[in-house]
Amino acid sequence: MDNVTQPPAESSPIALVAARQAVATTESARVSQPSNATSRAAFAHCYQQQLTPVIRFTMRNGASPHEAADIAQSTFVLAYEAWHAIDHPPAWLRRVAFRQLLKLRQAKEHPCATVPDLPGGRCPMSAVELGEQEARVFEALGWLPPRQREVMAWTVDGFTPTEIAHELAITPDAVRQSLARARQNLKRALGISKGGAR
Repeated sequence: MDNVTQPPAESSPIALVAARQAVATTESARVSQPSNATSRAAFAHCYQQQLTPVIRFTMRNGASPHEAADIAQSTFVLAYEAWHAIDHPPAWLRRVAFRQLLKLRQAKEHPCATVPDLPGGRCPMSAVELGEQEARVFEALGWLPPRQREVMAWTVDGFTPTEIAHELAITPDAVRQSLARARQNLKRALGISKGGAR
Protein backbone atom coordinates (compact mmCIF):
# COMPACT_ATOMS: atom_id res chain seq x y z
CA MET A 1 0.00 0.00 0.00
CA ASP A 2 1.20 3.55 -0.74
CA ASN A 3 2.95 5.03 2.29
CA VAL A 4 2.11 8.57 1.17
CA THR A 5 -1.65 8.14 1.17
CA GLN A 6 -1.73 5.56 4.01
CA PRO A 7 1.08 6.23 6.51
CA PRO A 8 1.73 3.46 9.02
CA ALA A 9 0.23 3.79 12.49
CA GLU A 10 3.61 4.17 14.15
CA SER A 11 4.52 7.24 12.05
CA SER A 12 5.49 10.38 13.94
CA PRO A 13 3.24 13.49 13.84
CA ILE A 14 5.78 15.17 11.51
CA ALA A 15 5.57 12.25 9.09
CA LEU A 16 1.77 12.42 9.17
CA VAL A 17 1.80 16.15 8.36
CA ALA A 18 4.25 15.56 5.49
CA ALA A 19 2.07 12.76 4.13
CA ARG A 20 -1.05 14.92 4.27
CA GLN A 21 0.76 17.76 2.48
CA ALA A 22 1.91 15.37 -0.26
CA VAL A 23 -1.66 14.13 -0.75
CA ALA A 24 -2.96 17.72 -0.86
CA THR A 25 -0.33 18.67 -3.45
CA THR A 26 -1.25 15.67 -5.61
CA GLU A 27 -4.96 16.50 -5.41
CA SER A 28 -4.23 20.15 -6.24
CA ALA A 29 -2.26 19.06 -9.31
CA ARG A 30 -5.20 16.90 -10.40
CA VAL A 31 -7.57 19.85 -10.06
CA SER A 32 -5.36 22.11 -12.18
CA GLN A 33 -4.77 19.49 -14.87
CA PRO A 34 -7.92 20.27 -16.96
CA SER A 35 -6.83 23.89 -17.42
CA ASN A 36 -3.40 22.67 -18.58
CA ALA A 37 -5.13 20.25 -20.94
CA THR A 38 -7.32 23.10 -22.21
CA SER A 39 -4.25 25.25 -22.76
CA ARG A 40 -2.53 22.44 -24.68
CA ALA A 41 -5.66 21.92 -26.79
CA ALA A 42 -5.83 25.65 -27.57
CA PHE A 43 -2.18 25.64 -28.60
CA ALA A 44 -2.69 22.56 -30.79
CA HIS A 45 -5.68 24.21 -32.46
CA CYS A 46 -3.68 27.40 -33.06
CA TYR A 47 -0.82 25.34 -34.53
CA GLN A 48 -3.16 23.58 -36.95
CA GLN A 49 -4.88 26.82 -37.98
CA GLN A 50 -1.86 29.12 -38.18
CA LEU A 51 1.15 27.04 -39.31
CA THR A 52 0.58 27.36 -43.06
CA PRO A 53 -0.50 31.04 -42.88
CA VAL A 54 2.64 31.88 -40.88
CA ILE A 55 4.81 30.06 -43.44
CA ARG A 56 3.17 31.99 -46.26
CA PHE A 57 3.42 35.27 -44.35
CA THR A 58 7.15 34.71 -43.92
CA MET A 59 7.51 33.86 -47.60
CA ARG A 60 5.71 37.09 -48.52
CA ASN A 61 8.38 38.89 -46.53
CA GLY A 62 11.14 37.37 -48.64
CA ALA A 63 11.94 33.97 -47.14
CA SER A 64 12.37 30.88 -49.25
CA PRO A 65 9.79 28.15 -48.56
CA HIS A 66 12.29 26.05 -46.58
CA GLU A 67 13.43 29.08 -44.58
CA ALA A 68 9.81 30.02 -43.93
CA ALA A 69 8.96 26.50 -42.72
CA ASP A 70 11.94 26.47 -40.34
CA ILE A 71 11.08 29.93 -39.04
CA ALA A 72 7.44 28.97 -38.49
CA GLN A 73 8.46 25.89 -36.51
CA SER A 74 10.88 27.84 -34.31
CA THR A 75 8.23 30.53 -33.83
CA PHE A 76 5.75 27.94 -32.55
CA VAL A 77 8.38 26.58 -30.16
CA LEU A 78 8.68 30.07 -28.70
CA ALA A 79 4.89 30.39 -28.66
CA TYR A 80 4.55 27.13 -26.72
CA GLU A 81 6.97 28.41 -24.09
CA ALA A 82 5.12 31.72 -23.72
CA TRP A 83 1.59 30.49 -24.48
CA HIS A 84 0.08 31.58 -21.16
CA ALA A 85 1.13 35.20 -21.82
CA ILE A 86 0.02 35.52 -25.47
CA ASP A 87 -3.20 37.51 -25.90
CA HIS A 88 -3.55 37.55 -29.70
CA PRO A 89 -1.70 34.57 -31.20
CA PRO A 90 -2.07 35.41 -34.95
CA ALA A 91 -0.39 38.81 -34.54
CA TRP A 92 2.17 37.50 -32.04
CA LEU A 93 3.21 34.67 -34.37
CA ARG A 94 3.70 36.98 -37.35
CA ARG A 95 5.63 39.54 -35.32
CA VAL A 96 8.00 36.89 -33.95
CA ALA A 97 8.35 35.12 -37.32
CA PHE A 98 9.40 38.40 -38.94
CA ARG A 99 12.03 38.95 -36.22
CA GLN A 100 13.29 35.40 -36.78
CA LEU A 101 13.60 36.15 -40.50
CA LEU A 102 15.63 39.28 -39.81
CA LYS A 103 17.95 37.30 -37.52
CA LEU A 104 18.39 34.62 -40.18
CA ARG A 105 19.27 37.20 -42.82
CA GLN A 106 21.73 38.95 -40.51
CA ALA A 107 23.43 35.66 -39.72
CA LYS A 108 23.68 34.60 -43.36
CA GLU A 109 24.75 37.88 -44.88
CA HIS A 110 25.73 41.12 -43.20
CA PRO A 111 23.77 43.03 -40.56
CA CYS A 112 20.90 44.94 -42.09
CA ALA A 113 17.72 46.67 -40.96
CA THR A 114 15.45 45.20 -43.64
CA VAL A 115 14.87 41.92 -45.41
CA PRO A 116 16.63 41.55 -48.80
CA ASP A 117 14.46 42.11 -51.84
CA LEU A 118 14.10 38.75 -53.59
CA PRO A 119 12.47 35.65 -52.09
CA GLY A 120 13.96 32.20 -52.58
CA GLY A 121 12.88 29.31 -54.77
CA ARG A 122 9.91 26.96 -54.85
CA CYS A 123 9.27 24.23 -52.30
CA PRO A 124 7.76 20.76 -52.77
CA MET A 125 5.99 20.91 -49.39
CA SER A 126 2.27 20.51 -49.94
CA ALA A 127 1.45 23.09 -47.26
CA VAL A 128 3.11 25.86 -49.23
CA GLU A 129 2.99 24.51 -52.76
CA LEU A 130 2.32 27.41 -55.09
CA GLY A 131 0.30 27.41 -58.28
CA GLU A 132 1.66 29.22 -61.33
CA GLN A 133 -0.34 32.40 -60.74
CA GLU A 134 0.43 32.48 -57.02
CA ALA A 135 4.12 31.96 -57.75
CA ARG A 136 4.02 35.06 -59.99
CA VAL A 137 2.47 37.06 -57.15
CA PHE A 138 5.16 35.91 -54.70
CA GLU A 139 7.83 36.81 -57.22
CA ALA A 140 6.29 40.25 -57.70
CA LEU A 141 6.17 40.74 -53.91
CA GLY A 142 9.90 40.17 -53.90
CA TRP A 143 10.41 43.29 -56.00
CA LEU A 144 8.55 45.56 -53.59
CA PRO A 145 10.48 47.78 -51.17
CA PRO A 146 10.70 46.04 -47.76
CA ARG A 147 8.13 48.23 -45.97
CA GLN A 148 5.55 47.85 -48.78
CA ARG A 149 6.11 44.09 -48.82
CA GLU A 150 5.74 43.88 -45.03
CA VAL A 151 2.49 45.89 -45.04
CA MET A 152 1.12 43.83 -47.91
CA ALA A 153 1.95 40.58 -46.10
CA TRP A 154 -0.03 41.68 -43.04
CA THR A 155 -2.92 42.89 -45.22
CA VAL A 156 -3.17 39.62 -47.15
CA ASP A 157 -3.48 37.84 -43.81
CA GLY A 158 -6.55 39.92 -42.94
CA PHE A 159 -5.16 42.59 -40.60
CA THR A 160 -6.60 46.11 -40.79
CA PRO A 161 -4.42 49.23 -41.27
CA THR A 162 -4.97 50.12 -37.60
CA GLU A 163 -3.87 46.66 -36.44
CA ILE A 164 -0.87 46.72 -38.76
CA ALA A 165 0.09 50.19 -37.53
CA HIS A 166 0.03 48.89 -33.96
CA GLU A 167 2.21 45.89 -34.82
CA LEU A 168 4.76 47.89 -36.86
CA ALA A 169 4.77 50.95 -34.57
CA ILE A 170 3.79 53.34 -37.36
CA THR A 171 0.66 55.39 -38.08
CA PRO A 172 -2.41 53.98 -39.86
CA ASP A 173 -1.92 56.67 -42.55
CA ALA A 174 1.62 55.42 -43.17
CA VAL A 175 0.23 51.89 -43.52
CA ARG A 176 -2.39 53.05 -46.04
CA GLN A 177 0.20 54.97 -48.08
CA SER A 178 2.55 51.96 -48.18
CA LEU A 179 -0.35 49.72 -49.09
CA ALA A 180 -1.50 51.99 -51.94
CA ARG A 181 2.05 52.16 -53.34
CA ALA A 182 2.47 48.40 -52.94
CA ARG A 183 -0.71 47.75 -54.93
CA GLN A 184 0.40 50.10 -57.71
CA ASN A 185 3.82 48.45 -57.86
CA LEU A 186 2.28 44.98 -57.88
CA LYS A 187 -0.04 45.92 -60.72
CA ARG A 188 2.93 47.16 -62.73
CA ALA A 189 5.00 44.08 -61.91
CA LEU A 190 2.17 41.73 -62.87
CA GLY A 191 1.27 43.72 -65.97
CA ILE A 192 -2.22 44.60 -64.74
CA SER A 193 -3.81 47.78 -66.07
CA LYS A 194 -7.22 49.31 -65.45
CA GLY A 195 -8.58 47.24 -68.29
CA GLY A 196 -7.36 43.97 -66.76
CA ALA A 197 -4.38 41.70 -67.18
CA ARG A 198 -1.91 42.31 -69.96
